[in-house]
Amino acid sequence: MKKWMRRVVPGVLIGLSLAAGVVAGPVVLMPGPVDLEAGESRRQLWLLPSQDPAVPMQTTVFRPPGEGPFPLVLMNHGTTRNELERIYFPLLEFNAAAEWFAERKYAVVAPQRPGHGDTGGPFYEEVAPCDDPQFREAGMAVAEADTVALGFMTAQPFIEGGDVIVMGQSAGGFGSLALASQNPPGLRAMINFAGGRTCRENPHAPERLIEVAAEFCRTARIPMLWIYTQNDLYFPPQVSKPMFEACRAAGADVEYHLLPAFEDNGHFFVDVPKAIPIWAPIVTKFLAAHPAKTQ
Repeated sequence: MKKWMRRVVPGVLIGLSLAAGVVAGPVVLMPGPVDLEAGESRRQLWLLPSQDPAVPMQTTVFRPPGEGPFPLVLMNHGTTRNELERIYFPLLEFNAAAEWFAERKYAVVAPQRPGHGDTGGPFYEEVAPCDDPQFREAGMAVAEADTVALGFMTAQPFIEGGDVIVMGQSAGGFGSLALASQNPPGLRAMINFAGGRTCRENPHAPERLIEVAAEFCRTARIPMLWIYTQNDLYFPPQVSKPMFEACRAAGADVEYHLLPAFEDNGHFFVDVPKAIPIWAPIVTKFLAAHPAKTQ
């Protein structure tokens, strides 16, 4: 049994079980916090609604001291096409990055999307068949989960709903681009670490990925920061740079950084604590250049 589940049982699951004994029908887990805050970052497990009403997303929430309201960073994790690996998907992929934002007075919300780990439920982000990769649909599935989660979180009194940043890595970065293409209210900026999707059975899949990225970029109106590395084994420079160039040609406000090789595979750059001094100055400068709009 996972550590957070041991904490949830006394306060939530027992109460829900009692309610189920009175009212016939399935138990529906209500969104909101399900354990106590912990540590200086006030780390807490929440349940957030997803695009499937029966599948609340297990979500890690951080927030600074005080009542707020705080600007919000929504963090999108990557994914895998391997069903077994998705069962054991971690609750929070990039803990060090989340804590970095929390230390700078951002509330951080990191949902575990449907089809992954303890959230479970259907997987909406499949890109197969690879002879016709469904990159657009997979990206929009992430955007749909984000939209529902943001609708719930921006209604919380400690969140500044007009100052939202979406950040993602890998499939989460590509999904963040899909969300940016919809220009939801209050979205200030998007940060993409090593974003994209793959269908390795098809050698022409990168061409399709670039086409879909350009499609998303044609409607995106918020500033975007893209960070990749020279030794990304999923999205090397010959993929990430043409994707950026297509995005910029589509009219998007996008800033691209291709950083030196990092460890054995720079694709997981954002997950590594010792990489923070490398990417943090870039992110800090970008956010300073794109402050939230005042009312």
